[in-house]
Amino acid sequence: MASSGGGVGAPSGATTTNRCAQMDFEGKVFPLTGGYGRYNRIVVVFSWFPNFAVMLNLFTDVFFTHIPEKYHCKPDSQLLPSAFMQLSNFSRQGYLNLTIPWVDEAGGFSHCELFKYPPNSSDFSDNAPRERVSCTRGWEYYQAAGLQSNFVTEWDLVCSDYWKIPLQHICFMMGWILGYIFLGTLCDRFGRRKSFLLSLSLSSVLGVCLCLSSSAVVFLLLRLAQGCMLAGVFVSSYINRLELCDPPHRLMVAMVSGFFGVFAELLLPGLAALCRDWPILQAVTTLPLILLLGYWCFGSVFPESPRWLLATLQIPTAKKSLQDFSSRNGTCLHEEVYPGQMAQTDIDSAFGEDCQPSYRTLLELRQTRVIWKNCLILSFTLFIGTGIQYCFTRNVHSFNTNFYFTYFIRVLTGALACIFICLSVDHFGRRGMLLLSAIITGLSSLLLLALTPYLRGGLVLVLSVVGLIFSQALAMLSTFFASEVLPTVVRGGCLGLVLAAGCVGMAASSLMELQNNGGYFLHHVIFASFAVLSVLCIMLLPETKRKPLPDSIKEGESQRRPPLFLSHPDRDNLPLLRTRTPLSEYNPDNYSRLVSATRKMLTKDNLPYRIAVPGHSPLLLDSDGQQQDNETLGEVVS
Repeated sequence: MASSGGGVGAPSGATTTNRCAQMDFEGKVFPLTGGYGRYNRIVVVFSWFPNFAVMLNLFTDVFFTHIPEKYHCKPDSQLLPSAFMQLSNFSRQGYLNLTIPWVDEAGGFSHCELFKYPPNSSDFSDNAPRERVSCTRGWEYYQAAGLQSNFVTEWDLVCSDYWKIPLQHICFMMGWILGYIFLGTLCDRFGRRKSFLLSLSLSSVLGVCLCLSSSAVVFLLLRLAQGCMLAGVFVSSYINRLELCDPPHRLMVAMVSGFFGVFAELLLPGLAALCRDWPILQAVTTLPLILLLGYWCFGSVFPESPRWLLATLQIPTAKKSLQDFSSRNGTCLHEEVYPGQMAQTDIDSAFGEDCQPSYRTLLELRQTRVIWKNCLILSFTLFIGTGIQYCFTRNVHSFNTNFYFTYFIRVLTGALACIFICLSVDHFGRRGMLLLSAIITGLSSLLLLALTPYLRGGLVLVLSVVGLIFSQALAMLSTFFASEVLPTVVRGGCLGLVLAAGCVGMAASSLMELQNNGGYFLHHVIFASFAVLSVLCIMLLPETKRKPLPDSIKEGESQRRPPLFLSHPDRDNLPLLRTRTPLSEYNPDNYSRLVSATRKMLTKDNLPYRIAVPGHSPLLLDSDGQQQDNETLGEVVS
């Protein structure tokens, strides 16, 4: 990577810039440290646990904001006439029928209204004169999904205060958006490990504070801050995990972390049923974050990425890190040349001794075309993949209104999406499977828009499940693709932008709920159209299957779109940039053919005329010699 004046601590002068050239980490340095050896595998395993903790805290929002299916106003005796106080033959059900309106559409009591009788009325029949008023003493709730109390029941966020529930989700997503962008940028400036530990510490503290929330406003603010920190934990661990892998193992390592997230979702309903109250559930889900603080003490389980250290020209720290990886991977042999020593020698010869650390920022992407294009396309596909899931989930919920049915359908489709990616992407390539996921997602959405009134409920459920599988595959593959195609020096910030776009898609569903689902049909139409449009955009992406990760901005800019159909079906290792083999200045075969052709042309038997070439030409010719030459020239002309 050539340093520029825009980077922090960039070296000045063209000589120093040329001397600090980027080194081939994948081909030269990584194998000398043991490759994807024993120590790399151990670090990758420890990087999966943060994903479990993050997903556990992310999906608690589903239980915290779930509105109980049945609830009604608390009866208010002051709204009843004085004659009612003299009667004592009313049962509990009769008392509720007298005080709360019955709504046939809902199949139960009204959620937000009570009956108010005239003070001197003695008629308690259905035809009695009475008016409807809003709730005066709060609400009575039946048991919520897995919890007796949550964010809704704690502060009565129903009826006129219902808007605070989608607002809470929007604030939570806003925290994730800010965390992805800000802490992703910190990953590029201060390193993956420091950003991870900072985010992990603050998210643990905020999780404990959430258990002590005293009002809805405090809960909203703390939830926003915790979302910001959880995003930092996710993006730093995700990047560090992939940068420690070789190309054949990157996909499986990323997908296993996805299965850890699925396991957290499957475990969450059981934890909610055991905890009963939301502060206890919040404390239980914060406990894994607190346990992960042990990474402070044991630095070897989450080391700094040596690829990032070398890409940002932190040469002394990079050499120390590479030596540590070499020794832990067991590549240090007592009687042979130490491979780590060879790697350090190569680094010294490539970079010199006067290289200063050079960091890149997102602002420098304004001068790029390929990196910026790839970042925008993958942000668009992730936005579609997360935003359109609300449309499919709503159809599943309309088929069966049970909370757990919808929840487990979404979790199982996420697991199937992970399995689909594991079985197909390494064989058919990233771009092809991303294209297929976008096509099936768009077709499922369009069929549901056009044919829902004419299809049976089972077919609507099947289309919705298929759409959920491939929309989640589209989202997961977009994240993984972005981490592979973006250069190391700006991978944190760029991946943060991509993931932030996905959070915008998730927040779009809450915007619909904020308007009481008034714009659901338009929401579905827009995202279905976007899914179709994304098919054309995906065609512009490069293919990163079995390719080394780009480290510098120059390498990121050199990636080009390969042809859609390969000329050699058995060749799946296409270069991202097709280059012709330069012709050498001297080719013995070409020279020998040229000599043979020239010799044949000068052979007199093959010529229609005869050229007489004297052995040597005298400096002065006499008149007889000149006359003889003229005769010879005449024979040639004739």
